[in-house]
Amino acid sequence: MKRPIPSLVLAALLSAAAAHAGPPPADPLIASHGIAVVATESGTLQGFIHRGIYTYRGVPYARAGRFQPPAKVPGWNGIRTALSYGYICPQVQAATLNELGEFFVPHRYWVSNDDCQNLNIWTPSISDGRRRPVMVWFHGGGFTNGSAIEQVAYDGENLSRRGDVVVVTVNHRLNVTGFLDLSAYGDRYKESGNLGIMDLVAALQWVQANIAHFGGDAANVTVFGQSGGGGKVTTLMATPAARGLFHKAIIESGSLRGMGMTLAEPGTSRRVAELTLKNLGLDATQVDQLESMPFDQLNAAATRALKTAGEELGTKGLFGGGLQWSPVADGDYIPTQPFGSAAPAQSRDVALMVGTTLNEFPLADFNPRTLGSRDWSFEQLQSYLRETYGSRAEAVMAAYRASYPDMKASDWLAVDTLFRPGAIATADMKADQRGAPVYLYLFTWQSPVMDGWARSGHCAEIPFVFDNVALTEQANGGGKAAYAMAGKVSQAWINFARTGNPDNPALPHWPAHTRENGATMILDNTSVVRNHHDATLMSLLAPN
Repeated sequence: MKRPIPSLVLAALLSAAAAHAGPPPADPLIASHGIAVVATESGTLQGFIHRGIYTYRGVPYARAGRFQPPAKVPGWNGIRTALSYGYICPQVQAATLNELGEFFVPHRYWVSNDDCQNLNIWTPSISDGRRRPVMVWFHGGGFTNGSAIEQVAYDGENLSRRGDVVVVTVNHRLNVTGFLDLSAYGDRYKESGNLGIMDLVAALQWVQANIAHFGGDAANVTVFGQSGGGGKVTTLMATPAARGLFHKAIIESGSLRGMGMTLAEPGTSRRVAELTLKNLGLDATQVDQLESMPFDQLNAAATRALKTAGEELGTKGLFGGGLQWSPVADGDYIPTQPFGSAAPAQSRDVALMVGTTLNEFPLADFNPRTLGSRDWSFEQLQSYLRETYGSRAEAVMAAYRASYPDMKASDWLAVDTLFRPGAIATADMKADQRGAPVYLYLFTWQSPVMDGWARSGHCAEIPFVFDNVALTEQANGGGKAAYAMAGKVSQAWINFARTGNPDNPALPHWPAHTRENGATMILDNTSVVRNHHDATLMSLLAPN
């Protein structure tokens, strides 16, 4: 935990540093006494300025004991520094390095601690009296891992500068600390299955109370997130405690049924808790021991419980291993499944943008029979499709041609059929409400790096959304086309956050999606709106 530095001590330290020929005011980074100092409801913060953007890192928005709901941060005296990122939620880091994966999606790993409820802020000004749109980002990693700084592309400085917006990124509780449902073991743990979502609500409440001090408009807040972050946005749209805390929402690659659109049922989540205790050799009277147990021991037992519970239900999960962590549709804090059969009524007036990338997780990359299929001849592809789809093979090939007439046949099997159907279903249900509009997109821009190895995969749009091509050149090549694409995409996101409409001069007119028009904005070097362009293909290929 960062300790507040008394103002007199901080002033002395900074004055001493300035006496030793510190950087002149014109330097790109300014960190000095009296610079970027802002008041919050809990106390005063000191940030820094980088290239004109005021930056605050590791700002606490809540405090909680393990398995307990978040509470407001106790006040402090003096000035608390916000110069370094805060703790991230404890999680299991990968034991091996995926060289190409890390090359295309560079990560930043950090120190973890249960005290992980903190956020980061980028803003053009704290003193000009303006009220800017606020964009609150929820990171990916399912509900299991990740952090607000995990991807280099999550940095909010360039987006804040381009759009004259306030950008906020949020850390919160995940995995066993955020979603282990101990509600069967007494009122003390009543909300334990949804603590990760309660943290997000607490962060949004903090934004409502404090963001005006950072030049933000608390009446114009957009929540956006990718993958698991998109699932968090989806969940908040159906969470009564979040109602009124945000006004627009963007779901990026987070509409996969069973991951984000479908939450755990109480019977399942309580079974995971029961198995966790069993794996630890504890009974119901000893549940309090979990509060002080080392994370690695607790998480290992809970991970085995997820696997066992998944096997009991016959659930393999997207990547195997049974169930994944998720919030609980408990009938109370989260009354119903978000976008289960209809869009959440409470979010009828919340404008929505939803979409995916063209090549999220190609089934061809997970099926041993199709590994290397991008090098197949058409005859090999045709043979595979006929073997797989039988009498439907000709219809499948015709649907590929109709959906993507300019695509090489060898790339057909890389077209995503996992996330796209969920995005369409989400857009259709939202449009059915006849309330605030919904805009549907498909990001198809192909990275030229490593001979196009990454295609337009999962996470591909993030550097463009954040206008961070320069920070991620290894993923996009850093060429003129990449910068042009970032201008189109980030401006669409900014305009949506500002007005609820992503239209901008760099794109064709972007109509709201309806079930009848099936409108999708295809985001690419040459962007175009197409209507129901892949409806037949998705109906033939999408899993049930």
